[in-house]
Amino acid sequence: MKIAVNTRLLMPGKLDGIGWFTYETLRRIVVDHPEHTFYFLYDRKYSAETVFAENVVPIIVSPPTRHPILWYIWLEWRIPSVLKSIDADMFLSTDGFISLRSKIPSCAVIHDINFVHRPKDLPYISRIYYRFFYRKFAKKATRLATVSEFSRRDIINNYDIDENKIDLVYNGASKNFYPVKKSRIEEIKEEYSSGAPYFVFVGSIHPRKNIRNLLKAFELFRQEHKGDFKLVIVGKKFFLTKAMEEQLQKMKFKNDVRFTGRLSSKDLNDVMGSAFALTFVPFFEGFGIPLVEAMNCEIPILTSNVTSLPEIAGDAAIYAFPDSPGSIRDGMKRLVKEEGLRESLIEKGKVRRNLYSWDNTAKELWKTIEHVLKENA
Repeated sequence: MKIAVNTRLLMPGKLDGIGWFTYETLRRIVVDHPEHTFYFLYDRKYSAETVFAENVVPIIVSPPTRHPILWYIWLEWRIPSVLKSIDADMFLSTDGFISLRSKIPSCAVIHDINFVHRPKDLPYISRIYYRFFYRKFAKKATRLATVSEFSRRDIINNYDIDENKIDLVYNGASKNFYPVKKSRIEEIKEEYSSGAPYFVFVGSIHPRKNIRNLLKAFELFRQEHKGDFKLVIVGKKFFLTKAMEEQLQKMKFKNDVRFTGRLSSKDLNDVMGSAFALTFVPFFEGFGIPLVEAMNCEIPILTSNVTSLPEIAGDAAIYAFPDSPGSIRDGMKRLVKEEGLRESLIEKGKVRRNLYSWDNTAKELWKTIEHVLKENA
């Protein structure tokens, strides 16, 4: 069979949540299924390291999809002609984008529909595109997959999708995340926090990630906690960060906040594994990969009590209301003051992390792909 794949987000060095899902699942699937030919459809020059096996045929389909107008041109005009020219049997899209004009059977992975609930987090034109087209993508796709039961129910309820059409495919976490040796931890702390213990946030610096309230909570925590503590924020700035920057400038303890930007996998593991705790308190998540990365690094977790996060973290985290800086601060205080709490959360995380692996993700996604192929054989 000829399986065409939307690989526009498969850009090493720039991978975020959906990009990692794409990378980790595809590199397993194409190797495990040499009987099929996979046509990787890139929107710009690609890296040879993403052509994972001999049964992968890379094709550049212009124009680069840099904004919604180009998304539309790429999906509705360029992709249908390419699918027809290669005589594709199906189209797989790991970012939920499919072509409405193509008649080829399709599988779309919709990670979440945060834009339904928090539209103002997106630039206006992107917001309009997502809210108008995603429902159509979900309806048109032959089959859907998503990364949590929360997202599954959310898509079913908001888009009126038959629950038998959408499969649950949990995310995993890279094997590059593992505990840091104690001797190395002190070196990392010296480099990133001047030797002080620190809370760490990992993710895109985006309004949905709730950096502003995390900063407020850290300020409250530092006002009450006499010992030295830092907050290390790892991630690339996305958009709409003015409120976050204004909050930072108002802080008495702003010099105790460190921004690292995007880090390599090795450096990210070092920074996360040397942290006192992960403080990941977004307003909305379809899964929350940093939770599993923290479990693999064996550090405790403070996260939000909303959307998919309790489903993913289970008893391996303590929870806070994301819209309450005081609640987040209280979680920080608990981690510092409650004897045995950090150790208990770490042990529970060692058990919980076994639920999530990219090997399992790839196998479950393949079941969805296979369903589409068999249904349309």
